[in-house]
Amino acid sequence: MAKEKIENRVFENETGVQGQYKNWFLDYASYVILERAVPAVEDGLKPVQRRILHAMKEMDDGRFNKVANIIGQAMQYHPHGDASIGDALVNLGQKDLLIDTQGNWGDVRTGDSAAAPRYIEARLSKFALEVAFNAKTTNWQLSYDGRKQEPVTLPMKFPLLLAQGVEGIAVGLSTKIMPHNFCEIIDAAIKYLKDKPFELYPDFQTGGMVDVSNYQGGKRGGKVKVRCIIEELDKKSLIIRDVPFGVTVSQLCDSITKANEQGKIKIKKLTEFTGKNVEVQVDLAPGISSDITIDALYAFTDCEVSISPNACIIEGQKPRFVEVQELLRVSVDKTKALLNRELEIKLGELNDKWHYTSLEKIFFEEKIYKELEQRHETWEKVIEAIELAFVPFQPMLRRLVTREDVLKLTEKPVRRIYKLDIEDLNNQIRGIEAEIAQVKHDLAHLTDFAIAYFENLLKKYGKGRERKTEIKLFDTISVQQVAIANTKLYVNRAEGFIGTSLKKEEYLFDCSDIDDIIIFTKRGTMKVVKVGDKVFVGKDIIHIAIFKKNDERTTYNMIYLDGQSGTSYAKRFNVSGITRDKEYDLTKGSDKSKVHYFTTNPNGEAEVVKISLSPNATARTKEFDYHFEELEIKGRSSQGNTVTKYPVRAVKFKEAGRSTLAGRKLWFDDQFGRLNIDEKGMYLGSFEGDDKLVVMYTDGQYEITDTELTQRFDSDKIILIERFEARRIFTAVYLDNAKQQYNVKRFKIETTTLKTKYLFIKEGEGNMLETVTSIDEPVLVVKAGTGIHATKSKFKIADMVEMMGWRAIGAKLMNYSKTVEMEWEQAPKDENPQPELF
Repeated sequence: MAKEKIENRVFENETGVQGQYKNWFLDYASYVILERAVPAVEDGLKPVQRRILHAMKEMDDGRFNKVANIIGQAMQYHPHGDASIGDALVNLGQKDLLIDTQGNWGDVRTGDSAAAPRYIEARLSKFALEVAFNAKTTNWQLSYDGRKQEPVTLPMKFPLLLAQGVEGIAVGLSTKIMPHNFCEIIDAAIKYLKDKPFELYPDFQTGGMVDVSNYQGGKRGGKVKVRCIIEELDKKSLIIRDVPFGVTVSQLCDSITKANEQGKIKIKKLTEFTGKNVEVQVDLAPGISSDITIDALYAFTDCEVSISPNACIIEGQKPRFVEVQELLRVSVDKTKALLNRELEIKLGELNDKWHYTSLEKIFFEEKIYKELEQRHETWEKVIEAIELAFVPFQPMLRRLVTREDVLKLTEKPVRRIYKLDIEDLNNQIRGIEAEIAQVKHDLAHLTDFAIAYFENLLKKYGKGRERKTEIKLFDTISVQQVAIANTKLYVNRAEGFIGTSLKKEEYLFDCSDIDDIIIFTKRGTMKVVKVGDKVFVGKDIIHIAIFKKNDERTTYNMIYLDGQSGTSYAKRFNVSGITRDKEYDLTKGSDKSKVHYFTTNPNGEAEVVKISLSPNATARTKEFDYHFEELEIKGRSSQGNTVTKYPVRAVKFKEAGRSTLAGRKLWFDDQFGRLNIDEKGMYLGSFEGDDKLVVMYTDGQYEITDTELTQRFDSDKIILIERFEARRIFTAVYLDNAKQQYNVKRFKIETTTLKTKYLFIKEGEGNMLETVTSIDEPVLVVKAGTGIHATKSKFKIADMVEMMGWRAIGAKLMNYSKTVEMEWEQAPKDENPQPELF
């Protein structure tokens, strides 16, 4: 009994205030999701957008209308007032697809808002009129106040949702569909109709670059990275000519200014010249390279942003999460169904037209109209007589003659009878029959008809809608490598603290606030910590430096005393990876162990030290030299080799040694335009500390540069990259555009300035480097012509052309031809092969 009372009380609660709140919230959430925030899959529009387009169609007379008038017209259908309508209308207009605009409509790049609705005008675009409206295929419903009819959805014959994109936040639900390229959407639709695979990737009005490697079809969990394009204006400044999607110019500038104030980047000046086009100039700080600044801009500012798509649509009055490929398939299928419906309606109309035209022909040709001249008792008798007169001709028709047909014929003016041309009616019937045959053919081959429909859309509206955002795979930028030293680090060695706030203590060096710091102590322990205000790292510090993860070249040479056995050991080791804040013991573990000698060597140098033993030691030799180069480089946990079992009084540096490491092996990754040590891309060789690279570009310039990994190269413009040797002779073939000929030259590089480009071909518009090599005895293979007319020639360039200066114009090789292909004959493999060309 008690249980029943409790259950009844709970039920009363649910149907009382609590239940009402629950129902109200569900109703509100459903309303926001279905009626405001999330688009319908049928036409890709939110309700407010659909109502605006419907209102504009009602007003359409081919001329522009004031936006204020359009808003007023749309308010008959939309219950949320002029502000929401105006914002949605401006948003549609800025997407430049469904609406032609006139006046100041703002700019999504700068964030400038549109002018007041009374000052700007709009009308439906020809594209919108063609794809979005057909009263015969539209389903209608009453407007919110019951006074008007509005479309449930527009009969959209195009994947509009993918072209425009959409963003909306509802109650407990959101949607974010990226805009895609107009032409690529149509190409994908045609491929789908042809049962071929297709791919779709975002394209933004703001331009820039996008990395779609993790797009995942636009579904939840995916991500795209968007970057603006940063160009090197000159050695002292950079220029930005676009903004990432969703970022305005002012937001971009604010993020750069903030990063500079925080010390994450270091720039001299930021100037915005944006007018019709985006233009932001970044002047570099003295001593800061443009490559590092570009990386830092991407790492610390809104020059690069990540966007998480979330494709959610309304289908069957329910929200559903989909991929963009599925969205395209659904949209194309609906377009195909609409085209089928339009053809069926057209076929019905043509059949009706054929029937009435045939009736009209029989009515006049067989003089049935004379029944109108007979003296029948009533008008009804006249109609019956005409109906009876059509009975013999019924087999010639495709459906029964109705009373409505007869009444329509009797409404013809008398003068029409006298001017009638039966042959003209026959021609009309033949024309209608041809149209009917074509429509039936289209219905029977609906897929081909849909393909032709999309091809026609592309032909009519595709011009000027080419992709604006470059699809590119982005390299991962290490923020530690590009972070500017924006703070000073201090140390209290006695108490074992380091930090940026210990300004009364010993100054160490400048570092970034995101750096890791490695510390070694006299006890023989090591720890890596993050930069902080004040961090305890251990007493008796002997070495502190910025830690470089995965650094396999920096080598630590150490001699330590094992406190338990009294034996001294020597070891050499690298520290490439660690757990932050964990203390590592580099000795055998005794608390009495201590370090006699410690050095850090960036390239594995192995010095010679002088070891002095205690005067009380029983050893015969109390001083001797120890050579670190005799030790192998092992892991940090290794014990090391025995130096002496006797007590050590001192270990002193005696003589610098050479590096015991092989040269650093470098590769060039032409996908990202980066040097690397990770074996990605083309192998360049093993490089010592002072070795340089030479890079040659398609525009006929070369530059000598160092092997710093933070450099950025435009790999699309590189023809050759290899180790620089001053004695090496280069052979180059380039196009002299003015004379329409190919010139050839052989030269040595005589300049020594690093990271400065020099033009080594003839200056002139259209001149470009065709090919270049450093092979000692170059043989150029030239293929000219196509098909059976193709010819192949070989030129031994060294026998044809003498060595000349790098500024020389060169000698004529041959006349220019569009069908010419050039390549260097591969030299026999030897112990020192030449680097590859690409």
